[in-house]
Amino acid sequence: MIKKSLSEIIQPIEIELSEFNKLFKKSLKSKVTLLELITRYIHKQKGKKIRPLLVLLSSKLSGGINERSFRGASLVELLHTATLIHDDVVDNAETRRGFPSINAVWKNKIAVLLGDYFLARGLMLAVDGKDFDFLSVITNTVRRMSEGELLQINKTRKLNIDEETYFRIISDKTASLLSTCCEIGARASTDNEEIIGSMRMFGENLGIAFQIRDDILDFIGTKKVFGKPLGGDIKEKKITLPLIYALKEAPEEERKSILRSIKKGAGNAEVDEVISFVKKYDGINYADSIAKEYTNRAVNNLKIFEESDSRTSLESLVAFVVERKN
Repeated sequence: MIKKSLSEIIQPIEIELSEFNKLFKKSLKSKVTLLELITRYIHKQKGKKIRPLLVLLSSKLSGGINERSFRGASLVELLHTATLIHDDVVDNAETRRGFPSINAVWKNKIAVLLGDYFLARGLMLAVDGKDFDFLSVITNTVRRMSEGELLQINKTRKLNIDEETYFRIISDKTASLLSTCCEIGARASTDNEEIIGSMRMFGENLGIAFQIRDDILDFIGTKKVFGKPLGGDIKEKKITLPLIYALKEAPEEERKSILRSIKKGAGNAEVDEVISFVKKYDGINYADSIAKEYTNRAVNNLKIFEESDSRTSLESLVAFVVERKN
């Protein structure tokens, strides 16, 4: 894989991504003053736009970017934004990308309604464009994301998650949307099921690698404005792959002691204890090796395509996503 910066990865679709940003803003226009105010606020929170980037690169690689590609990119970004807003409500989050969250500024009721509005706008874009194949894909994604979140909540309460359940959760919660981005991008450009299937699996494998890396950062990351705070998952009693492996490798008494610390509510001292435990039993290296397996699968999914700038950018995006430090 060729390592590139995000600005270099974007280059093959730089013009199209700029066009997408204009269309995305236009899709959120409303005559309701409060909606206009909040959507302008959201536009200030500039994320990496990884999901529309995936749609457009997948579309270009699969046959070429067209109007359906832009609608697909808008659809997934609207869905993603809606889920972030709803997640902040569920988590009582006070910030998002360094800004006060929607629920912190306008309270939960407005935040929930805004998330619903964004989802509805995305679905209407697909209906108006007669992109009924997109609707089939995206509704299945919403189902998977909801099931994954509910399964994680249930398992978090019991603290009894194993590797098989962990992979089901991250496949549904995280990988499903990245898989959808790549599938919709391909569907916008081709009817070839082999190409569509390869792009779908590329997104799935990328998403799993992405989430494992995110979970590793909980044990080795640093506190940054836009980054992931160290020990955040531990404080929320989330059992992720590095900890699952360490618990499996540790003696019974030590394993029970760590679970008791997590269950009673981890403060800073308990977080440090859990992080040391995971490092002691090689949980981070194990999780890293599994993440690399999935990155290799993602890159192999692209082998059916001829070499091109778009393919190189997608390969580089794999490296960018899984080797990030925050």
